[in-house]
Amino acid sequence: MALNLIKLCVGAESVEDLQEWVDRRMHMHGEQVHTTRMVPKRGDEIVGEGSLYWVIKGTILCRQRILGIRPFTDSEGIGRCDLILEPVIIRVQPRRRGPFQGWRYFEAKDAPPDLDAGPTKGMPPELAKELADLGLL
Repeated sequence: MALNLIKLCVGAESVEDLQEWVDRRMHMHGEQVHTTRMVPKRGDEIVGEGSLYWVIKGTILCRQRILGIRPFTDSEGIGRCDLILEPVIIRVQPRRRGPFQGWRYFEAKDAPPDLDAGPTKGMPPELAKELADLGLL
């Protein structure tokens, strides 16, 4: 089973906002990179099979596959990490998630299934999110 990461998508109001950001990064830099402070120590369990699950406005809404992890030291001497992400955003069945700081490991058994599977298959994403917000999913 793949190990995943979960992180708040600060500043995004929707999956569409995140997609616009990804598109800009791809146009400017040719790859989708998300920089974080801490380097995952279990990176070998994540790269290639794992995903970064995004929490947008208190709900897990989507994920991106993690293609690589690049640790580096910034100009101030602080260790950081680039998560190299597949630029494809995969919507998942919405699930409420409270606030937290940074990223967290996210076991595959705890991750919501993709939106095109399970009880939300074929359901418009907005309806699935509304049902999740009401606690019905």
